Formats: sequence, structure tokens, C-alpha cells
Amino acid sequence: MSDTVGVIGAGRMGLPIIGHLARKGFSTFATDVDPSKKPAVESINARWAPDAGALARASDVILVCVGFDHEVRELLERNRDALRGKTVAILSTIQPKTVKALAENNKGFQLIDSTVCRGGDAADKGTLLSFVGGPREVVERITPVLKAYSSDVVHTGDVGSAQVAKAVNNLILWACLVADHEGLALAQRYGVDVEGLRRALGMSSAANSALEKWGTQTMAWADDDMEIVAQMAAECGLALPQAEITRQICRTLKPRRYQLDRYGNLTDKPRGA
Repeated sequence: MSDTVGVIGAGRMGLPIIGHLARKGFSTFATDVDPSKKPAVESINARWAPDAGALARASDVILVCVGFDHEVRELLERNRDALRGKTVAILSTIQPKTVKALAENNKGFQLIDSTVCRGGDAADKGTLLSFVGGPREVVERITPVLKAYSSDVVHTGDVGSAQVAKAVNNLILWACLVADHEGLALAQRYGVDVEGLRRALGMSSAANSALEKWGTQTMAWADDDMEIVAQMAAECGLALPQAEITRQICRTLKPRRYQLDRYGNLTDKPRGA
């Protein structure tokens, strides 16, 4: 495995990933559509590339951390020649069928999907979980790169399977966050010490990651995540009634980040997305 890695996208998840790669000794290039990200990239010892094409030509492994399906498609199509002979891992959370179609129609470079879980805090700490979909030999070859920012790497199967794993993760995550909010709101109404109960629930059968991180999460991406789930369910003819309800509730809660105040009470004071 070459030690030259390029990261396209220096946002909330991409920037700490870039930093971990550089610290672990990889020669790291990065780029973003927002040129103001350049100083932040260079401050963590990565080299700024003026565009995705220049980054691809300088790198052997390219990690794609952009937002949406159409962005991934346009990026790969626009830079097809520069990507020839490279290994490209899609970290973006998009439709499984998009990744499959891109892999099937691609003749010039190796494409896999490598979604990440556990959120921004884990990205900062380098303890992400990477789901990886693709041929086993390619997954094994790229694993040292993924281990630079992931404490766990799980091979989920063929290309596209990592997107399925991420969709399932998100479906359960948002359902838990909604249930946590409702449960703690009920406890508050009955005068129970909400923060004490939250800690106790973390030791019970109600334990979940969203409860552990209570007050630090936003629902900014919930509707996009649940839209992917809804489309996947529709395509395979599977009814997911709870998922649809969760999506509707997340739409209502999206503008707010719920937290406990210093007295242990729930507050819906907006903290930003």
C-alpha cells in the first residue's frame, strides 16, 4: 500500500481524518470546494491541492468525503482520467445503488465504499468505525489507511454493502435519539432527576450511544439519512413504519439540539446545527 493518500472534502469529518492520516505518516493531500479550508488543512501538516484532479494525480488512494449522490457522481465523472489506476473509497453517506452503478460502469479505477460511524467526536479521536464494501483483497490493501482514523474496520461484503450498513446504523441511531428525548421528557414531567436517570439508563437495557452522547448531537442530517432509508425500503418493497415516523419526528426536531441545563432539566434552546 502506498503511503500517499488524498482526501476530497475537508469538512467536519474530512478535516480530522486528514489530520490523523498526516500524523500517522501518510503523505496526505487534501482539497475542498471551499478554498478557505486551505489554512486549516496546512496547519495539520497535509498538502493542499488546488482541485480534485490535481489531488487524484498526486495520490494512490483517494477518500471521497462530499455530501450527496450527485456530488459523488459529478466528481468521479469530471476527474475520470486523473483517477485512472487509483483506488477510490467513498466515505460519503449515499444510496447503495449509486455506489454499485459507479463501480459497475467504471473501467479506469478501483472503487469501493467505506462509510464511517460514531460521529464527529470519534473522528476527532481517531476512533471511527469504518464499514467497507468491496473485494476482500482491495479491502485488505486499503485497511492500513482506514486504520489511521478508525479503531474498527469491518468488511461488510460487496461494493455498496457499506452504504447498506451505514443506512441501518442511521435508522437505529435516529430512532434511539427520538426515544431518548421522549423518555427523558417524561421523566422530567414526573420530577425525576433527569441527568441522574440518564446515567443510570446507560447501565440498563435502555443503553444506547445517543443517550450516552446526550446534549452533543444535532439532527441536521437526520432527514437526509432517513430519506436514503425510505428509498431503499421502497425499492425492495419493505414496509418500515417506525422508520417513517422517526423521520417525521426528526423533521420537527431538526432545528434544535437538545441538551440538559446546569440543573439537569431538559431545554430546547437552539445551539446551532
